[in-house]
Amino acid sequence: MNSPTVSVVMSVFNGGSFLSQAVESILHQSFEDFEFIIVDDGSTDASASTLDGFQSRDARIHVVHQKNTGLVHALNRGCALARGKYIARMDADDIALPDRLASQVEFLESHPTVVLLGGAVDFIDARGNKLHTARYPAADTAIKRALLDSSVFWHPTVLMSRRAFVCLGGYRNVPDAEDYDLWLRMAEIGELANLSQVLLRYRVHAQQVSVLRCRTQALGSLAARASAVARRRGDCDPLHRMSEITASLLSANGVSDRSLQTTIARSYLSSIRNMFLLRDHASALNMLGVLHSSGFEHAERWVISDSHLCAAKVYWSQAKYIRCLFSCVVAVIKRPIVLGRPFKSALRAIFAT
Repeated sequence: MNSPTVSVVMSVFNGGSFLSQAVESILHQSFEDFEFIIVDDGSTDASASTLDGFQSRDARIHVVHQKNTGLVHALNRGCALARGKYIARMDADDIALPDRLASQVEFLESHPTVVLLGGAVDFIDARGNKLHTARYPAADTAIKRALLDSSVFWHPTVLMSRRAFVCLGGYRNVPDAEDYDLWLRMAEIGELANLSQVLLRYRVHAQQVSVLRCRTQALGSLAARASAVARRRGDCDPLHRMSEITASLLSANGVSDRSLQTTIARSYLSSIRNMFLLRDHASALNMLGVLHSSGFEHAERWVISDSHLCAAKVYWSQAKYIRCLFSCVVAVIKRPIVLGRPFKSALRAIFAT
């Protein structure tokens, strides 16, 4: 049997009502030379039977059922079965646009030094309504510079070299930041790129967000970054010595309180903004309460200021104008420069006309 050009890998745990649409978005790709490896990671809903039904109707699908092991182990198992030249990631609640694989394969075939390729994303709500579009740096130099601060790839848009993936040993157990850790390691062995076109519709819903996950993701991101810095210095990778990622271990490996608190606060803030877009004001205010009670005295002032501006937006939408005004005042106290934002917006509007 000839190997396909692309191996699409998806991990599923209780995919629910979004699963079929995600699978169909891959099956309906304009580029057809692919296999679709789906790891059912111990689902307790109807996902297993749904996937078996797809497998019976399309020979490109290979479903693997296993006990729940978590995302990292499930992805590594799926990628270990991949036979394609490239590995494409896909999640069980998103929608790949029809030309996603065609565009990415065309780019990588004409840019053989690129080992990792992502693209732009449309964020949608549970009903499929568009919330906003996110685009990321496109050129290798800009991407590698930005990666030192945060991830600039959206995981389920990625198409990567299978050879590079295997060379690096796949995903490492960095909870909620296994992708960022892999991107940082791939940056050390090849070029990276993002397409400017939208490749995916990424579904945002409340089940994705929790205080614990925000903190875990922040700690994982810091660990991945600290490891990348250590490797650049020629030191031993600290992740090899970490059985569990904790704030104290990060501090022992050179992560400052400022960086720790700012990264955790940014993770909260990102989720708060998503909850606001979903009009889930109760969840947004709950997470804002957690953030503001965390005592992040070393966090960069801009992130705390922006969190109070987010609170002001929520209160304004609820017609709680006194609380809105109070949040605005606190935001200005934390970072007076925010007073200039309305004037900048006005100037942009004037010169755009």
